[in-house]
Amino acid sequence: MAETPFSRRQNAFLLSPDPDLAKLLTGLWPDEVMRFMVFERGRRAIEHLFNDPPDLLVVDNRLPDISGAEVATLVKSENVYRQLPVILVLDQADLDHSWDWDQVEVDDFLVRPLRGEEARARVNLTMLRAMRALDANPLSKLPGNTSIIQRIQSLIDRKEDFALAYCDLDYFKSFNDKYGFSRGDEVLMMSARVVVNTIKAYGGPRTFVGHVGGDDFVFITPPETVELTCRKVVESFDAIVPQFYDAKDREQGCIRSTDRQGQVRTFPLMAVSIAVIFNRGGRLKHYGEASALAMSLKKKAKENPKSCYVLDQREG
Repeated sequence: MAETPFSRRQNAFLLSPDPDLAKLLTGLWPDEVMRFMVFERGRRAIEHLFNDPPDLLVVDNRLPDISGAEVATLVKSENVYRQLPVILVLDQADLDHSWDWDQVEVDDFLVRPLRGEEARARVNLTMLRAMRALDANPLSKLPGNTSIIQRIQSLIDRKEDFALAYCDLDYFKSFNDKYGFSRGDEVLMMSARVVVNTIKAYGGPRTFVGHVGGDDFVFITPPETVELTCRKVVESFDAIVPQFYDAKDREQGCIRSTDRQGQVRTFPLMAVSIAVIFNRGGRLKHYGEASALAMSLKKKAKENPKSCYVLDQREG
């Protein structure tokens, strides 16, 4: 699986009466990478699909009982399956007619005669595009948990040296409770921009930024640039975040809000805490180790009420 673009075997449905098409597509990937279930009629496949949805749907427009465009529309009309990638296989004659692509809900199309390498590349790209869209954080559009885990594990497997930083916002909940979710979302978008722009400016070429969710972000940089990057993130965040508070709260440097126990308390202005761990010389074996180390270190960072970063200097 390490030589494929997927982290697990993909299950695909091929809806086609064409044995040559079935032979071509099923031969493009080893069975442990992608397994095709072939249906010669569309309506029978749809019954299976709603009970056991695949990772990919390839639909031949030559189906005898229903057009490929109709199959795609049926599938995409179900909210649960809207994210399922659908590829339509057409003949050149189909394209000679006037197609209204705005009304055909497919993610890509292939035209006969198919070339194996091109077909495999376009199917892979379609599926990876769908995975990225599904994984992306809906607010920041940054890669989400699945992409974060895959990137960390990939670096570990390749035994590359890297620094992994987990950062979150302190006192964000109290801000959200007082000012509302809309203003809170603005703070999260600002935080995402600060991290992304700082990484772009100081992190170097081998970098990555992800949004775990809520007020939690991660970034990956080379070990030699991470401390400068953390310092710049802290400086930028502290310079911008006071502008999100009303003038009175900004002047007094705190707000009054309700805590998790329902008690009214005074909270400082928001701060950012960053915990950084290192993978040097193949120290880490699994992304779970990285997460556990970072979480314990983040508790240390949060002991400081002001924005700060903490570097893990342990080597074992």
